[in-house]
Amino acid sequence: ATPALVTGPVRRPNGQMYHPRKLSGLSDVTALRRLREANVSALMYGPPGTGKTSVVEAAFDDLVTIQGDSDTVTDDFVGSYTQTPDGRYEFAYGPLVTAMREGRALFIDDATLIPPTVLAVVYPAMDGRRQIIIKTHKNEVVDAEDGFYVVAGHNPGVHGAVLTDALSSRFSAQIHVSTDYDLATQLKIDEKAVRVARNLSARQEKGEIGWAPQLRELIAFNRIADVLGTTAAAGNLVGIAPEEDRDVVADVVRNVFGANVAPLSLGSQF
Repeated sequence: ATPALVTGPVRRPNGQMYHPRKLSGLSDVTALRRLREANVSALMYGPPGTGKTSVVEAAFDDLVTIQGDSDTVTDDFVGSYTQTPDGRYEFAYGPLVTAMREGRALFIDDATLIPPTVLAVVYPAMDGRRQIIIKTHKNEVVDAEDGFYVVAGHNPGVHGAVLTDALSSRFSAQIHVSTDYDLATQLKIDEKAVRVARNLSARQEKGEIGWAPQLRELIAFNRIADVLGTTAAAGNLVGIAPEEDRDVVADVVRNVFGANVAPLSLGSQF
């Protein structure tokens, strides 16, 4: 059956509501569910904090997540032997095996930070074979049940993130995720903060700077403003900017919020 159309907000596992965005005439949640139905793996790419994880969590309520980094090893996917309280060793299956056996969606977050040789363990499960062999556990064969699906996240600007040809070719649908600044306004984010973010985002697109505040930073802005005041929250926008972009960010923030804005720092004794 074709997944039903989703138009309104969707509750994520953490209880927060996700507000769907448009993707090719559908809501992103509907589009992702249909890609899964057709077994077309999706790669969500864009800066950190734009909502890649949010949309994936909203789309799939049976999600198994693996958080990738440069230290991720094959065992993190397939499992490894662990010692039981009585001293025996048992094989504990990893998230890839769980998702395959239970026909669930597997989200590989920051997939492009994982060493390519490690990530290759997933490919036989994604292609026509739909099975893997666990070499460290008696060459056990694991077959993927119906419903097994792989979706991945990629932050192109992050140091060490490499989108290899092998990875790119496995993810037929590659979907760019940017911050929806209109949504930021709907969420009652401070208008001046949204103006700063839009300005910096435009400069980022022109290649003048490498960083702009995304939805995550704007939500944090409101929370900081609520407890420490707007000037402190504005100063924090300058403080969290990467060093090479900080002067430009400081100029834009001060133009909007006033000249006395400075990064948060401790002063003399209270």
